[in-house]
Amino acid sequence: MQNSMSLTLSSRSSNESFARVAVAAFIAQLDPTLEEISDVKTAVSEAVTNAIIHGYNEDKNTNVVINVGIEDNEEDNNDNDKYKVTISIIDYGCGIDNIDQAREPLYTSRPDLERSGMGFSVMESFMDELYVDSSRDKGTHIKMVKYIKK
Repeated sequence: MQNSMSLTLSSRSSNESFARVAVAAFIAQLDPTLEEISDVKTAVSEAVTNAIIHGYNEDKNTNVVINVGIEDNEEDNNDNDKYKVTISIIDYGCGIDNIDQAREPLYTSRPDLERSGMGFSVMESFMDELYVDSSRDKGTHIKMVKYIKK
């Protein structure tokens, strides 16, 4: 099975909750557990919030792109009883200078906003895989993977 969804939202904090619910509604077709849905919603919330707060510095005239793909994991004999859900959160903002530093717990590039610095740690703890790619002044692409049992 190959199924996908793409969503482009204005980078407004008010759209974060819609992004979370839209992704959860899309993966609901897999009949995930409440815990799996909650994990995905939490990770999406963190990624979208990071894009808005850190990528765009809350500039409301920009966009956050969300791509979600569902694959039947038949080609991998070890995980053929699971679906692979891949979620990408993309911004075209300022980028991250030091990804390793940004992924450290309690690090924040916006201490003026009293941010906790736990965004990447939260994403890592709720998803099975997390990849971050970023270029200065070109933006950030966060790719998260969650395996959902069939």
